[in-house]
Amino acid sequence: MISVVIPAYNEEKALPGTLHTLLAQPGDYEVIVVDGGSTDGTLAVLAEFKFQNASPRAPHASRIVLTAPKGRSSQMNAGAKEARGEWFLFLHADTLLPPGAIERLNRMESDQAVQAGGFRHQFSGRDWRLRIISFLDNLRCTHSRIIYGDQALFVRRRLFQRLGGFPDRPILEDVAFCERVVEETNPVLLAPPVITDSRKFVQMGIWRSFVRVLAIILHVEWGLPTLPKAFFRDVR
Repeated sequence: MISVVIPAYNEEKALPGTLHTLLAQPGDYEVIVVDGGSTDGTLAVLAEFKFQNASPRAPHASRIVLTAPKGRSSQMNAGAKEARGEWFLFLHADTLLPPGAIERLNRMESDQAVQAGGFRHQFSGRDWRLRIISFLDNLRCTHSRIIYGDQALFVRRRLFQRLGGFPDRPILEDVAFCERVVEETNPVLLAPPVITDSRKFVQMGIWRSFVRVLAIILHVEWGLPTLPKAFFRDVR
């Protein structure tokens, strides 16, 4: 079984599309949404999809909503703690899985040679600049095998637990975790791609968003001076 863990915070705009696409997938899976204290209509969206609240000791359900301190690392770790599946698939609330993705992972459950992976990436819309950014991101991933969070990272339960889950850090927890994953195994990169809502990139400005992502990576990887808090402001 696949445990799909979705961290959410003020995602009332993108979450409905993500859930519609996910719940239309055939296969053996459960869905766990972990809310980080949303103040918009995110919880109302979940109620419409008939997600159920669950305490840490409650019986597992196919669709449950948990709460955790805001932050993808905290939220995803909380979801993984409650997950039952052989695969943990971490899906951003604004990202759409390609058709057949769940069944494909179901078939891969018996192949122990595959321990982790993700999907190629594509932004929604037809803006050529977004296509270039996705192309460069896929090229980077093909070379490094470092899976970003918006690529629907999936990892086997035992490997995730052995690595201690996502590190407690405010940014790029996915990169830090996957750096440890590649020390253990060679993640696979699947196609067709996941589709990430480009709304946030467009709203901030495409090139500005691209430079922002590069600055965050350099800040973390090269230990550059601390970036101001305003640099990481939420865009919804």
